[in-house]
Amino acid sequence: MTAEAGKDKRIVHVAENRKARHDYHLEEKFEAGLVLTGTEVKSLRRGHCNLRDGYAQVNDGEVWLYNVHISPYEAGNRFNHEPMRPRKLLLHREEINRLIGRTREKGYTLVPLRVYFKGGYAKVELALARGKRQYDKRRAIAERDARREIDRAFKERQQA
Repeated sequence: MTAEAGKDKRIVHVAENRKARHDYHLEEKFEAGLVLTGTEVKSLRRGHCNLRDGYAQVNDGEVWLYNVHISPYEAGNRFNHEPMRPRKLLLHREEINRLIGRTREKGYTLVPLRVYFKGGYAKVELALARGKRQYDKRRAIAERDARREIDRAFKERQQA
């Protein structure tokens, strides 16, 4: 591998699922490759992706991504892709085996956090997550508001 080839590993963010951090306790993160068609790649490069209701499941030893909406490519023809189709994820066998064990435990799910391009390849960041209860969400909001108030008071004190 030449020095030129190793340099081009920049990351281009496409979409992020910010609601996942609010709704789930994120425990472990994985980076997975995304199997896409040509029009899906073009649509992703334009940023047309929605991860809000997305999730991943392990079926027959393969990991699949569901409910992720990639808008059809505007300049596509009749062979344009289906926006909500299941998409295969590429992970190492050891990671898949670990996910099989963990997702069978009660309360765990695989949630996509973000989609990005890394070195020209489409990637998705998955998190092994456990759902938050309503009181956990309220507590997180209260802590965030309290932190904001402290920062605001500290900033006012420094300006005075």
